[in-house]
Amino acid sequence: MKIKFKFTYLILAFSFLMTACGSTSCDSKEEAINTEPEPGIIEKDVYVLVTSNNRAFDLMRNDVDLSTTSNMSPNTITLQTDTKFQEMDGFGAALTGSSCYNLMQMSQADRSKFLMETFSHEKGFGFSYIRIAIGCSDFSLSEYTCCDTPGIENFALQSEELDFVIPILHEILEINPELKILGSPWTSPRWMKVNNLTDLQPYNSWTSGHLNPAYYDDYASYFVKWIQAFAGHGIHIYAITPQNEPLNRGNSASLYMGWEEQRDLVKKLGPALQQAGLETKIYAFDHNYNYDNMADQVDYPVKIYNDAEAAQYLAGAAYHNYGGDKNELLDIRTKAPNKDLIFTETSIGTWNNGRDLSSRLIDDMAEVALGTVNNWCRGVIVWNLMLDSELGPNRDGGCQTCYGAVDINSSDYKTIIRNSHYYIIAHLSAVVKPGAWRIGTSGLSVEGLTYSAFKNTDGSYAFVALNNRDQAQPVTLSDGDRHFSYEVPPKSVASFRW
Repeated sequence: MKIKFKFTYLILAFSFLMTACGSTSCDSKEEAINTEPEPGIIEKDVYVLVTSNNRAFDLMRNDVDLSTTSNMSPNTITLQTDTKFQEMDGFGAALTGSSCYNLMQMSQADRSKFLMETFSHEKGFGFSYIRIAIGCSDFSLSEYTCCDTPGIENFALQSEELDFVIPILHEILEINPELKILGSPWTSPRWMKVNNLTDLQPYNSWTSGHLNPAYYDDYASYFVKWIQAFAGHGIHIYAITPQNEPLNRGNSASLYMGWEEQRDLVKKLGPALQQAGLETKIYAFDHNYNYDNMADQVDYPVKIYNDAEAAQYLAGAAYHNYGGDKNELLDIRTKAPNKDLIFTETSIGTWNNGRDLSSRLIDDMAEVALGTVNNWCRGVIVWNLMLDSELGPNRDGGCQTCYGAVDINSSDYKTIIRNSHYYIIAHLSAVVKPGAWRIGTSGLSVEGLTYSAFKNTDGSYAFVALNNRDQAQPVTLSDGDRHFSYEVPPKSVASFRW
């Protein structure tokens, strides 16, 4: 099956590469126009996408040929389709209120072009999974929930949803109707909060507090009403988490929810979704690998799984990487092999040279992209899809130093800078499609080369490789019947689909 993607903006870059790179890693002009393939060659059957940390290759399309001749390469990696790991849900970014606000400031033509390039499987990079807030987040235009007047009967979507998030979602769904959407709340309505679970005194604050057990049923109804409200606008919610960063009391909008509290809420939330006829998945935890160094919260989701009543309603657990190590994913998978894992948040900013691709591309690909996928995550979602050149809009008490996956110049809402998080998601989503299975490999193993292989539902194969070496790395990829060779540039990411 030939896979053809057309990126207008890549044409000039392709012309540059005809003279800028060697024949090992780039097709020559003569090869591109040759109408008589060599024997054993299936012409231009491999879609290739390359980005180097010095931007010499910048999401560069560079197709190569498949061969059916004998393969004697010592650099061969063979795909093993009989070895299956996890099924993939998709890859994407958070569509926060701030992101939607910035997108709405763009001209319709510029916004459509960006969204097409980002979300289209046929004409772009095929981002397929996004995360939105249930109510406000620390990247909203104000602090709010969808039920700030006491009484669950007062639930209603607010301006941020109606004027910004939902219109942008409609535009994206026109491009990618199969988009998966995950919702997470940063806080419950304040009238549902108490100071602690002993005194149970009202806690009228956006920040911290606990959910009053007396309102577990009402809060379960809040989730149901939110999902139904989006359905009323033609938007399907694929999954939710009960609380964003449940161990973080300090965010601009936050709610503390230890594992026992979440266990008890899930026992109300699961039945409420079922009674409403909703198949929305629930993922537990949604916080850091190191459980914010709270000894009694270690293995948070597994502790909930140990309660059979709660466990039946949970699809799995979600993780962030602001503390701890990605190996925690493998530990949780070992302890709960029947539950899924997804990665739902990571940030770049001034503290980690977030706009410097030379330092961030390699680390983010290793830790966030391949690092989570190779530790059983079905989906990978980075933080804000788009912020402006002033790092916002943002909220007091939230992140004042974050960059987006892309940043748009607030003076013209036209000029866009792509940061590392956009590249790492694009390199996955361009070749690994929802429903693909991560599969095994054998063969070449060298220090500095990290990779993962997949088989898509249409029968095509995908392979994503990170070369962290100072020199180019030749690889030959074989699916057992066909093979091709490619030289992955130094300090670069290369994605393949055939």
